[in-house]
Amino acid sequence: MKNFRYGTDQLTIGKAMALTHGTLHGTLSAKDRHKIDRSQSYVRDIVNHDEVVYGVNTGFGPLCDTIISPKDTANLQHNLLKSHAVGVGNPIPKSIAKTMMIIKAHALAQGYSGIQLRTLERIIWMAEQEIIPVVPEQGSVGASGDLAPLSHLFLPLIGFGHVHYKGEVLPAKEVLQARGMPPLQLGPKEGLALINGTQFIAAHAVHGLYRMYNALEAADIIGAMSLEGLMGSYKPFDTRLHQIRPFPGNQLVAHRLWRLLHKSEIANSHPDCGRVQDPYSLRCIPQVHGASRAAWLHLKDLTEIEINSVTDNPIILGPHDTISGGNFHGQPLAIALDYAAIGAAELGNIADRRCYLIIEGRYGLPKLLIRDAGLNSGFMIPQYTAAALVSENKNLCFPASADSIPTSLGQEDHVSMGSISGRKLNKIIDHLEYILAIELLYAAQAIDFRRPLHSSEILEACHTLVRKHIPFTERDRIFADDINGLQQLIHSGAFVAAANQAAKVHDNQFNQTAYDAFNIS
Repeated sequence: MKNFRYGTDQLTIGKAMALTHGTLHGTLSAKDRHKIDRSQSYVRDIVNHDEVVYGVNTGFGPLCDTIISPKDTANLQHNLLKSHAVGVGNPIPKSIAKTMMIIKAHALAQGYSGIQLRTLERIIWMAEQEIIPVVPEQGSVGASGDLAPLSHLFLPLIGFGHVHYKGEVLPAKEVLQARGMPPLQLGPKEGLALINGTQFIAAHAVHGLYRMYNALEAADIIGAMSLEGLMGSYKPFDTRLHQIRPFPGNQLVAHRLWRLLHKSEIANSHPDCGRVQDPYSLRCIPQVHGASRAAWLHLKDLTEIEINSVTDNPIILGPHDTISGGNFHGQPLAIALDYAAIGAAELGNIADRRCYLIIEGRYGLPKLLIRDAGLNSGFMIPQYTAAALVSENKNLCFPASADSIPTSLGQEDHVSMGSISGRKLNKIIDHLEYILAIELLYAAQAIDFRRPLHSSEILEACHTLVRKHIPFTERDRIFADDINGLQQLIHSGAFVAAANQAAKVHDNQFNQTAYDAFNIS
């Protein structure tokens, strides 16, 4: 297992997920420990010299002018965590809560937050031991950071809240005491350093990017399978066409589709069939999928800046040198998350149109994709589900970042709502995986009607994988089981992995392009 140095190394989407999955180990170097201790000593000096600094010896928000005595500064930090833990709703996934801990640890380790070393070590230890706090999904407005969710995330440090541990949800104090870890006594500034920041927004962005990347990869492959089932043309994916409108995302998708259809008997069986051009949902796959990739890339670039940044407040720069600013404001990610949400929704929108084409009974396919339609409804109704999910995604595309409701008695008079943007992106991807599963169900059935012709080696490997789980449909059955099974195949990454493995075996360079920025690293 490799090591990642918190506070020093560059965190990427891939490394954040590797730390979350436990395949990468996080450490603190001696240099980082020194930075953290030095920052904490600056805070102690501020308290000892009665220097007034927001959140160190003052109240919070609209109480920033209320001075707190030196003897009460520790109680101030404990009260902060308890009073701000006002989250409601279902708990966020355990994996996202763990990613929040990892991103926060990386920010604190940079030595600008005044945290105690033992506090940071406890956070890292809890993450490694899979003692993950329970964090409600609602309550953050995405400015002053994610105050409510971060308060819940760090309540266990002082003996409150609940944690996920060994498949159960248990009181944090019980679990930590059983492991010989009593509650911590927070020092000046520590509570504020813990709950100021954008880690709820950023963790949702990391997971959304990771999942959307898999969906983008799957959408290209499934789209190619649908095109084969519909006997569509591969000419719109010619490199020369996309050189004269050189959007990188479009060029990437066109390259992948061209290579996915390489040596396909189906594609090469109808060069003079008389169809002048295909419907947009086939012909314009590079333009639509490519635009979604552009949205993904924009969010990736901003998120990797954010997860390597310090986003609490105030920032401790040196002895008696502090800045009270606004690095906690979630707007930089909020807008990009809303943009990516539209990109993810559009992948589902065009996939549903391809589903509709496949069951229409055109291009030599039987109506509703079944031989004995009438007695059997065939594949009529799964498209209803796709349509319902597409419609719901359209509603979820309303940009949360376009809203702002003043809080904290007007002190926080503009907020980002980025926490809602992040949650919505992941909900849209939930729906997208099911839409793609329905398209895959249809595409596999359509390809079977083209036998004895075969598709390319990669697409045949994908078709074989589907048929290992889902048989060809001769008569009506409960399609919900098929949809759920294929959704898991997509969600787990197994479907994309099968395509990549086939490409490697057959030396097909469909993943080899000049656009490395579009990869997860």
